[in-house]
Amino acid sequence: MKGKKTSLHERERGMTLVVKKICQFIAPTIFLFGIYITIHGHLSPGGGFTGGVIMASAFILQILSDGSILDKLRQEKWRLELTESLAIFTFLVLAVLGLLIAATAVFFGNFLPAGTLGELISGGIIPIGNVIIGIEVCAAISSIFVALLIFKDEESE
Repeated sequence: MKGKKTSLHERERGMTLVVKKICQFIAPTIFLFGIYITIHGHLSPGGGFTGGVIMASAFILQILSDGSILDKLRQEKWRLELTESLAIFTFLVLAVLGLLIAATAVFFGNFLPAGTLGELISGGIIPIGNVIIGIEVCAAISSIFVALLIFKDEESE
């Protein structure tokens, strides 16, 4: 049995129990930080892309620490792709609504009233766009990582 190759999902994968428990504790904290960066992107450095990458890193950390979930990832990959597609479609709808509703009638025009400068609800549609971009980037990067894992598993068979 020395020459027999086993796929990633047949081998025992993942980290030790201590690392798994620490990752279970820290991943939600990283995810919440990504949400914070996404929501406050119009007030401080950051935004949808940065927050989306941080949120995706929380998922990737969980996947890396618990390596025995490859079969589940194969079955659930379509959800990441669906989320990514819906986020892109929602972003496009937001941009077209700006064209149809905004007084200036420009693509991605601001049709929501701007609030007080410096407050969380002060950017019109910009915070909404940041949230949509954050969701899309998180789903896209997570989907790419899962696709690379699946490719590596199929290549090793």
